[in-house]
Amino acid sequence: MPNSSSISEFLLLALADTRQLQLLHFWLLLGIYLAALLGNGLISTAVACDHHLHTPMYFFLLNLALLDLGCISTTLPKAMANALWHTRHISYAGCAAQVFLVLFLFSTEYYLLTVMAYDRYVAICKPLHYGTLLGSRACATMAAAAWGSGVLNSLLHTSNTFSLPLCHGNAVDQFFCEIPQILKLSCSQSYLKEISLLVFSISLASGCFVFILFSYVQVFRAVLRMPSEQGRHKAFSTCLPHLAVVSLFVSTATFAYLKPPSLSSPSLDLVVAVLYTVVPPVMNPIIYSMRNQEIKQALRKLFGHILLRHQ
Repeated sequence: MPNSSSISEFLLLALADTRQLQLLHFWLLLGIYLAALLGNGLISTAVACDHHLHTPMYFFLLNLALLDLGCISTTLPKAMANALWHTRHISYAGCAAQVFLVLFLFSTEYYLLTVMAYDRYVAICKPLHYGTLLGSRACATMAAAAWGSGVLNSLLHTSNTFSLPLCHGNAVDQFFCEIPQILKLSCSQSYLKEISLLVFSISLASGCFVFILFSYVQVFRAVLRMPSEQGRHKAFSTCLPHLAVVSLFVSTATFAYLKPPSLSSPSLDLVVAVLYTVVPPVMNPIIYSMRNQEIKQALRKLFGHILLRHQ
C-alpha cells in the first residue's frame, strides 16, 4: 500500500469518459468561469470607483466579491485544464494548496456573511448608532478578523489532514482536492484527530448561523413595525439579497458535508460540489445587483465613463 511519503501526485475525478464530453465540459466550465469573473469584477469595480458606495455594506460586499473570485479561481481552472488536456493529475503540493485555499476562502466567506448580518442588524435596528458601531476602523477590524480566522482555520485543517498517513491510493473522487476526499484515503483510525477539528469547526459555524438567524429575526421584527411602506421596501431590498446569499451558501455547504453516508456516491458528490463551489460565486453578483438600484446606477455611470473615453 502507498503511504503519504511515497505519493507525489493525486488523480482527480474525470468529469467525462469520452473526449467529446471532456471538451464540452471545458467550454461549459469556461463560460461559467468567465460569467463569475465578469459579475464579481463588475461589483468590485463599481464599489471601488463610486464614492457613493463607500459605505460599510458595500465595503463588505467588495470583500465578498473578491472572495468569490478567489473561490471559483481555486477550483475551476484546474478542472478546465484537466478536461482540455485529457489528464487527471494534480501534484501533492498543488492538492495541498487547493485544500488550503478552498477552506480558507469558503470559511472566510462564511465569517464575512456573519459580519454582514450584523451590519444589517445595526443599520435597521440601531440606525442612530450605525456610524459609531460601524465606523471605518470597526469595519476594517471585522473584515480583517474574518480573513484572519479563515487563514487560521484553514492552516489547522490542511496541516493536520496532510500529516495523516495515506493507505488507500491517490485517487480523489472529486474534481478538486477537498478534506473529506483526502480523509477517505487515510489509514483507518488515523483521521480521528481531523474529525475532532471538523466537529469544532461545525460548532463554530453553527454559532455563526444562530447569530445570523437571531439578527434577521430582529431585523424583520423591526421592518414590519415600520409605518412607511417605502421604508419597509428599502429595508427589504438591502436585507433579502444577503439572506438569499446566506441561504444558498449554507444549504449547499451543509448538504455537501453533513449528508448521510448512505447518500454518498461519486456522481452525487460531484453535483453537490458544483452547487457549493460554483453556483454561489456565479449567483451572488446577480442576487446583489438584481434589486439594488445603487449598484445598477454605479454600473451605468462606470459604463458611461468608459464609452465617453472611447469616443
